[in-house]
Amino acid sequence: MIIHVVSETQFIMKATGVHTAFMEHIELLKEKNDIEVVVNDEGTGDIFHGHTYGLYYLWKGRKYKGRRVFTAHVIPDSIKGSLPLWWLFMPFIRVGLKIVYSYADICIAVSPMVEKAIIATGAKTKIVKIYNPVNIDRWKRTEENRKKGRQMLKLSENEFVVLGVGQLTARKGIEDFLDIAEAIPEVKFVWAGGRPFKGFTEGIKRINKRLDNAGKNVINTGQINLEDMPKIYAAADLMLFPSYQENCPLAPIEAAACGMPVIYRDIEEYRSLYENPYISAGGIEEFIALTKRMIEDNQFYNKGLKISEQLLKQFDKDIIRKKLISIYQSLLCN
Repeated sequence: MIIHVVSETQFIMKATGVHTAFMEHIELLKEKNDIEVVVNDEGTGDIFHGHTYGLYYLWKGRKYKGRRVFTAHVIPDSIKGSLPLWWLFMPFIRVGLKIVYSYADICIAVSPMVEKAIIATGAKTKIVKIYNPVNIDRWKRTEENRKKGRQMLKLSENEFVVLGVGQLTARKGIEDFLDIAEAIPEVKFVWAGGRPFKGFTEGIKRINKRLDNAGKNVINTGQINLEDMPKIYAAADLMLFPSYQENCPLAPIEAAACGMPVIYRDIEEYRSLYENPYISAGGIEEFIALTKRMIEDNQFYNKGLKISEQLLKQFDKDIIRKKLISIYQSLLCN
């Protein structure tokens, strides 16, 4: 069985969670010798599996009718706070994504909220819920990665470092992250992420101004290559994930795999997604209070570490791989 995996992120917008999920998917399928994998223009296969929703996806999948799988990483609400004047585009985005979802014979929803969003578009497709896989070994903290990460960020070994990861958009909560950093000036705050949409990003001037006026305790790394991200995670002691909308985010799970507590924003998506407890904050003041407690209270910090360990169990790559193979086999048999 040959699986043809496609994603436009290999050519553009590599600094996104979708591209990370695409690369993790390829690596997961290649782990064993039971199937073959071709990627984008490398050839053709028995089953087609797309990750992005552009014309390239539609073109590459044209010969695979009855054998098309699509992983839905993006839903209509994903454009809120990401694109300028997003409310004007929303009707067109809904129609476009309905076409993309319906094009697939099986649509993989990476979270319960994604499943609801696919149904809400009226798409005619079979929906299967499978979480994004995480290769825990890739993200495990090592002393070497911590040293290299701190060198990259020009940080000393004894500094407590709070990390944020994501695009520089309002949806990801970068402005709240800066507010928290301002309230705790004695601690270093690092934001790793760029702008895949370049100038076509909601609030770009406002956010740039905030970054320019940020305190000396704030470091904005810009876009980081995927290969260097394990070093950036290893350099940090705590992750804040203040995003306002997510589906099945990889960054906080990668941080948990690296061995640090994670503080999420308290949003509905996580309440339906996570099977195990997680630490969350309802707003900026609570983020500040929890961050200070993580810094000052070793017992609370260690509790955060144990919570991160439990979160990882839900994203076991071997279980997810078996589910994917089962989907491929069912389409091939039919």
